[in-house]
This record gives sequence, structure tokens and C-alpha cells, in this order.
Amino acid sequence: MFVLQALSSISIAILQASPNVDIEPTIGIAGGAISAFVTTLIVGVIMIAVAPEFTERRMGEVLENPVGSFAYGIVALLALFVLIVVLVITIIGILIAIPLAIVAWVVWAVGAVIAYLAVADRLIGRADGWLKPLFLAAGINGLLTVTGIGGLISLCVGAAGFGAVLRSQLG
Repeated sequence: MFVLQALSSISIAILQASPNVDIEPTIGIAGGAISAFVTTLIVGVIMIAVAPEFTERRMGEVLENPVGSFAYGIVALLALFVLIVVLVITIIGILIAIPLAIVAWVVWAVGAVIAYLAVADRLIGRADGWLKPLFLAAGINGLLTVTGIGGLISLCVGAAGFGAVLRSQLG
């Protein structure tokens, strides 16, 4: 009987508590869009500065075979997800899962930038250099984050770039 009274008192206290949490969804959406824009811009600048030939070849792959790149990328992404979950479940595999997840995220970022650059290159070209396509790619990624269906489109574009990068490195 004492336990029920204690639980009742605790539940009443929890229900009457006012955590004073202010949730503003527009801040989260704007933050996601800015984050997507800045990430695309920074990774793109690094890729163009460090490996412009690699970037151009992968962009060509995405444009030549977008469906194949997407299929390879989405299958690899699902396989990585399953592998990481299995490694985490085994506890000892966490030591492998964490670096694997970080590497996968970096490769995803590189692949997504390649795919967005390919789209931007197709839209405006790069006769004037990389600056305009780079800002357009970052803008597209940022704007897709704001829209409702943009997350799905962004996943597809990122998977195509991810697949192009993986196919080039894994054969």
C-alpha cells in the first residue's frame, strides 16, 4: 500500500512540474538548413582544393549513371547501418562501430557534395570556375532541408554521390 501511495505522489509531482521548455520548430529547421549549406560549402571547398580531378571524375560518374550510383549507395548505406547496429549490439564491436560510423559519415558528406556539385554543374556549368557551382550546390542542399519532401530528395542525391565514391574506391 505504501508503494502505491509513493508512486501516486511521484506521478502527481511529475505531472504538475512545469519544465518551462520552449520549443520553436522554425529554429530547428533553419539550423538544419544552415548546417547543410555550410557543410556542403566547407567539404566542397576542401575537395576542390585537394582533389579536383577526383571530384570531377566522380561528378561525371553521377551524371553518367545516376541510377546505378544511387542503387550502389543506398544498398551500401543499408548494409553499413545493419553492420554498425550489429557491432554495437555485440558491445565489444563498439570499438569498431564508432570509427566505422565516422568514416561512413565523412564518405557520405564527400559523396553528397559530389552529387550536388554534379547537379549544379549541369544547371549552370563552371566556365567561370568552381565558385558559382559550389554556392549553388550548397544552396540546393540547404533549401532541400527546409522543404518537407526535401529530406527524401536529399537522401537520394546523397546516396548517388555516396555510391559513386564507394564504387570508385571498392571497384
